[in-house]
Amino acid sequence: MSGKSLSLSSRRGVLLGALGVGLGAGLPLAAASPASAGSGAGVTGGVPRHTPPVLLTEQATQRILVLDPRRRVWDEEADSSVVRWEFSPMRHEGYEDLDPEYSWVYPSESKVRRHKGHTYVLTTASFGFVAVVHYPSGKRYWGAAIGPGDDLFNPHSAEILPDGNVAVACSTGAVVRLYAASQGPRASRYAEVELKGAHGLHWDGAREVLWAIGDDELVTYGVGGSRARPSLRQLSSVGLPVGTPGKTPGGHDLFPVAGRRGRLWVTTNASVFQYDIGSGAFVRDFAGHEEIARKSVKAVGDDPRTGQVVTTVPEGGLEETWWTRKVSVHLPRGEYELVGGGIYKARWFLPR
Repeated sequence: MSGKSLSLSSRRGVLLGALGVGLGAGLPLAAASPASAGSGAGVTGGVPRHTPPVLLTEQATQRILVLDPRRRVWDEEADSSVVRWEFSPMRHEGYEDLDPEYSWVYPSESKVRRHKGHTYVLTTASFGFVAVVHYPSGKRYWGAAIGPGDDLFNPHSAEILPDGNVAVACSTGAVVRLYAASQGPRASRYAEVELKGAHGLHWDGAREVLWAIGDDELVTYGVGGSRARPSLRQLSSVGLPVGTPGKTPGGHDLFPVAGRRGRLWVTTNASVFQYDIGSGAFVRDFAGHEEIARKSVKAVGDDPRTGQVVTTVPEGGLEETWWTRKVSVHLPRGEYELVGGGIYKARWFLPR
């Protein structure tokens, strides 16, 4: 067994908690899951026109993938063309100082963003890696290793701000950091605030605030200081909907609702909600909530053009309890499968 394998084994117990894999957490939902809903609903075989590509954090092979949305089964060995783009810092130059052999373990986030005319994929990994990667070149805009080779901080999500600085949510470290990434690809200065179980981030350009989700609350931060010396200040906090009495709600994914301005997707251990910013309420009045709102959803997002929603939920019998080989699609209902995969999150590839 290699040194890396020993490291993975020794830290697996900590990561189970940090990744929020309490599959039994939360109250049972009355809403039907895709598997239990009527088989006649939606489309199960074909793919609606204009469906965007699918962006994955693929942990079995430690890659970020962009996959062909026209194929319901992604079998790379049978047909490599299903992969439209891939990234691993161990296969691209310019990331060597981040020790990706140790820090790039369990990629936990992938999201696509537009910044100053360029497309970037933001990614994190549980053993310390975080980077903003130019698409499609794979070149580094900025990157850091937060405690490379260990899970003391567990970067779980990232966001790029209009000034080019980058926020990082560290779940085990219980902090949100704002790095002065605008100062160069290896910039290391940061501001830091505490947030228990920090899991997700979203920059709200309309309100000019940074949203973050933790174990128990959804918060906003104001950004101050300068590009070279940024600062963070908490502006608001709202408690997450309670799941199982006596247990943390377990906030997980945070993503803008593309088809309805002023709302955010929010997932907890127990369910999926939309947060209406104007009313300050967590609601489940969205289309398809009967099948979308279920426990242990690791990622959720919608495509404003087709109305399709994509989610990922762990399945049993795989190497890690938080993995799945399947990506659920809703409105209409469908499913993708990655042969031999270990998917954590899936998102539509929609540069914003």
